[in-house]
Amino acid sequence: MSEIRFDEKEMLEGACKATGLSDFGTDDFRQGLGLLIETIEKNPFTEKGRRRTRERLMRMLMGRLRIEEAFRRHPEIRERKIVRPLLLTGLPRSGTSALFNLLGADPAARPLLLWETQFPDPNWELTPGEVDPRYTAVKMVTDQMREQNPEFTKMHFSAADTPEECVLIHAYAFDGGQLGFEMMMEPYGSWIRSHDFRPLYRYYADILRLLDWQRPGERWLLKTPMHLWALDALAEVFPDCCIVWNHRDPVVCTASISSMTHMILADQVDMTKRELGPRVLDFYVESVQRGLELRAGLDPARFVDVDYDTLVADNMSAADRIYAHFKLPLPQATRAVMQEYTEAHRQGKHGRHQYDIADFGLTDGEVRQRFAPYIQQYGL
Repeated sequence: MSEIRFDEKEMLEGACKATGLSDFGTDDFRQGLGLLIETIEKNPFTEKGRRRTRERLMRMLMGRLRIEEAFRRHPEIRERKIVRPLLLTGLPRSGTSALFNLLGADPAARPLLLWETQFPDPNWELTPGEVDPRYTAVKMVTDQMREQNPEFTKMHFSAADTPEECVLIHAYAFDGGQLGFEMMMEPYGSWIRSHDFRPLYRYYADILRLLDWQRPGERWLLKTPMHLWALDALAEVFPDCCIVWNHRDPVVCTASISSMTHMILADQVDMTKRELGPRVLDFYVESVQRGLELRAGLDPARFVDVDYDTLVADNMSAADRIYAHFKLPLPQATRAVMQEYTEAHRQGKHGRHQYDIADFGLTDGEVRQRFAPYIQQYGL
């Protein structure tokens, strides 16, 4: 029996003791927390995986307490306006990260940064102009991780100040995609597929307001494939949001995200590649189906579609189309900055990761059959 305990009451009390705070905000996070704990107990997490997951959940609980403390001190934060956020989504590995980084080079964009996802709360002890030591700590850790795991870097380059996925702040609501594999396990997976995402997105918007209060920007730039599950919630919480949907051959996407997910859980969950592959396929087939259903009920003008091959061949043409559709200014100086970014970050700069869908117990034909309506609709 494992020595690592996941007693919810004990964890909540531990987070309060560690921070000296007691207000977690609304109780709607408790269901997700309880289901995550149940999922950990019912699935083959390794001892290392149990330890790392408990540490992560405790960080999220402590972070939530500090977030609520910021709102207590400055209730006006929740009144800040989020105007016309630009949100990227689509299947994982469909070019969303490349597009995210390109658009993030625009000085008018305000992307969510990796280090902020780890510490969205203010550091009350900072003096004006002082570098937040928490940023320095995240930078050191991410630099070390790139050196220790160059294979993962080939798939997803990250640093403390690079744009990062929204799921990492969704986690403070104990909801959403977490680390990308929990939603493929039960009972958390069934809950994700069936519950109301609006409370999550209201909390998510408040965290964005908190970050904007600390480091204001002109226009939020955000990204995650998990937005496909909540396009209706996005439109409700951000009525003027602009959504970019990336498209790529689902066979390639499924193989690539299976490989990436396996890298993440390899030392945390005792699951073979062939066991993982069908779970990945099931989840992302449902993701696309949900996204298409929700999109059908929204204003088509809210969306722009970006084809992966077009993006790779000429990413500035994709940027031009996005900016033109949403009537965003793209002065020549901004174009020059984005083109400079392109020259400095050519595809494959950090190496090319190799993967084979057969390793995950899947075939091209099976994947194409499952995604058939999507493939036909977008000519993939």
